[in-house]
Order: sequence, then C-alpha cells, then structure tokens
Amino acid sequence: MDRRSEPNRSAIYATTLVAFLAIAGIAVVDPILPAIGEAIGVTAWQVELLFTAYIAVMALGMIPATLASGRFGFKPVLITGVSVVGLAAILASFSDNIVQLSVLRGVWGLGNAMFFATAMVVLVNLAVDREWVVGLFETALGLGFAVGPLIGGLLGEVSWRLPFFVCGVFMVLALGVASRKLREPTNRQASVRVGQIFATYRRPAFIALCVVTAAYNFVFFVVLGYTPLFLGLDVIPLGLAFTGWGLGLAAGIMVIGHRLAHRIGAVQTVGVAITGLLVCMVLFATSASTAEALVVLVLAGLCMGLANANLTDLALGLGSSDRRVATGAFNLVRWGAAAPAPIISGKLAEQSLSLPFWVGFGVLAVGVLVYLAFAHVMAAGYGERVLWSRWNRAAAKTEHSAEEPVGEAY
Repeated sequence: MDRRSEPNRSAIYATTLVAFLAIAGIAVVDPILPAIGEAIGVTAWQVELLFTAYIAVMALGMIPATLASGRFGFKPVLITGVSVVGLAAILASFSDNIVQLSVLRGVWGLGNAMFFATAMVVLVNLAVDREWVVGLFETALGLGFAVGPLIGGLLGEVSWRLPFFVCGVFMVLALGVASRKLREPTNRQASVRVGQIFATYRRPAFIALCVVTAAYNFVFFVVLGYTPLFLGLDVIPLGLAFTGWGLGLAAGIMVIGHRLAHRIGAVQTVGVAITGLLVCMVLFATSASTAEALVVLVLAGLCMGLANANLTDLALGLGSSDRRVATGAFNLVRWGAAAPAPIISGKLAEQSLSLPFWVGFGVLAVGVLVYLAFAHVMAAGYGERVLWSRWNRAAAKTEHSAEEPVGEAY
C-alpha cells in the first residue's frame, strides 16, 4: 500500500513518537537497577519493586483509562497520561528511599496506563492500513527498548538520578508533540462499559491468546527486570548489554516478525517465538559465563520481537469488534501477569541466581502447552491455518458458537 494514501500521517507519526519516548523512559531504568540498590542500600527483591509497582498499577489502570477514553475522548486521556509520567519521573530523580521511588513508579505506571490504553486505538482509527500502523507502533516500542538502556547506562554513570530526570524531560517533549499534533478520531464512539471488557473473555480464542500472553509477559519481565542484577555488570556495560537486547527486539519486530507471519501465519509465528524464548530460559539458567549470557540476552530479545510483532494484532483480531474493549481486556492480562515477575525473581535469587530463570521456564512451559492445545482455535478465529489444520473445522465451529457482539464496531 502507498503510505501517501494515509490522510493522517502527521498524527500517526506524532503518536508513534510519543510511544517511543514513553518506552525509552521505561527502559532507562534497567542499567541503573544495581546502582540504585547500592546507593540506597536495599536488597535485590526490594529494588525490583521499581518494576513491580510500575507494572501492577499500569495493569489496574487499564480499565479506568479505557472507560475514561470513552467518556472524555482519546486525546485528553493520552495527554494526561504523558503529563503524569513526566511529573513522576522528575520527582523520582529527587527520591531518597525505595518507598518514595516505588510510589512514584506506581504513579508513573498509572500515566502509562492512560497512554497505552488509548494510543493503539487512536493509531488504528486514524490509519487506513491497520497492519502497517500496528507494525509502526511495535517498531517504536522496540527502538525505545533499544535506545533507553543506552541512555540509562551513559547517564547512570554520572548518577542514578539523572536517567529519571532526563526521562521526565523526554515526556515534556512528548507532551509538546502530543498537544500540537495528536488528533481525535472523527467517528465519536459510545462510552465503554466494564461489562463489555469482561465479556470479551467469553471468546475461546481470545482466552487462549491471553493465557499464552500472560505466560510470555511474565518471562518478558523476568528477563527485563532480573537480568540486570544477574549479569553483575557496571552501569555502562549493562546499558550496552540491554541496547543489544533492544536491537534484537527491534529486529524481531521490524525485520522478521511480520514477514514470517506472512509466510506461516501470525499464530504460528508466536509459537516459534515462545518456543525460542523457552530455550533461552534454559540457556540463561545454565550459562557458564557472562559472555554466554549476553549472547542469550540478544537471542531472547529477537524471540520477544517476533512475539510482540504479532500479539497486538492477534488481540485486535480475536477480541471484541470494539478495539477499545479488545485493547483494554488484553492489556489487563498482559500487564497483570507481568507485575509479579520482577519481585518474585528478586526473592528467588536469594536462594539461587539461576532459580528465577527455571521458574520462568516453568511458567512459559505452561503457556507453550496451552498454545499447542489451542493454537488451532486461535488460528481459526483469525482466519489462518496451523500445521494441525485438520482441527480447524471444529475450532471454527467452537469459535463461531461462542462469539457474541460485545461492543460497537469501529
């Protein structure tokens, strides 16, 4: 498709830029986790509160943010979210203890909930080509995860406070872009009800996707939240290590993810991704050197990129016809499952440095088993076939009988 036919390109690129800045702001924290723990004198599981508080509040904030977007519009909620993130990040740079930092990271998570509950829906409604705009959004996230750790490592060498402050500055820039360039979709929608969001979980294909995604996202944040402590590197090398991870993630999204989906289907691409990540958990747990763990880190990023390139599109295709409802229901599971991963990893590490990876392996193994049992159901609901396609006819009947309208279509 010719991108010049997109009438709202300016607003689409502006929203994508804000997404990039938001994710870069999250990822700056990774390289400075050990430095924060050392500076304020806390244990591994306590410093992991910075991730868990952020993700837990973000998950809980998804539903009210989705409801607010239906009542007040997308742009006001998105701009409010960006403002909250910027304020929380700047205040975090002046914190003196782990309680203050964790509370402000929770506020930060609430702001990001407002952003992520609205940004994808805005993009999909402004664009003519849904696949392109979803790929653009996920690419921005991948690049944010690549650039953020590099910035965090370089600035964290000066002080662990500086990355938080710079993140706040990023969000001030994002606020300026959002205020000027973002556009409300022209087709005003009816308010969203809580019952619509939970009714989405009646769909067998969507439930299967949520279970697989929950297991995957738990492991995602074992890698993102615990590996900085596991590697034991200084701030700048750690920033470079996670830049490599982020580049692997971006490559999986930008270069491979959608191309592979066009060849074998989005559902089977997710299967390849979670199987590869399962292997990475074993390789992390058994790694004999830092160099080996770094190679596995980049490989894990590549597998995660393959998954991220397709999960959002699958959620939009298998969830409610109202994309606000589908996004809210999916993000509630996505981030809710991720929230306990960092703090659990921190506690497990007190027993054995490799134990968090073995637990991550066990959680993801459950996701892989669910995938093997229900991939044909997801594929049938998404209009694809899987290798065991003889089950597709029965899966299609199951999905068809379970589907009921739960919201207004865009």
